[in-house]
Amino acid sequence: MQISVDQDICIGAGQCALTAPQVFTQDDDGLSEVLPGREDGHGSPLVREAARACPVSAITVAEG
Repeated sequence: MQISVDQDICIGAGQCALTAPQVFTQDDDGLSEVLPGREDGHGSPLVREAARACPVSAITVAEG
């Protein structure tokens, strides 16, 4: 699994960080980002739910 956040789309709603805080955080500007070393989802079952919770679909979860 490969996770990325498009910060050009992100509005900083923070739903991903609330849903999967072991994978996502928010930077100083409030935009979401994947925690360093967690780009593979860190085995979290909540990554897909976090992507679905994003109101602007800024999170991409790719298999492989």
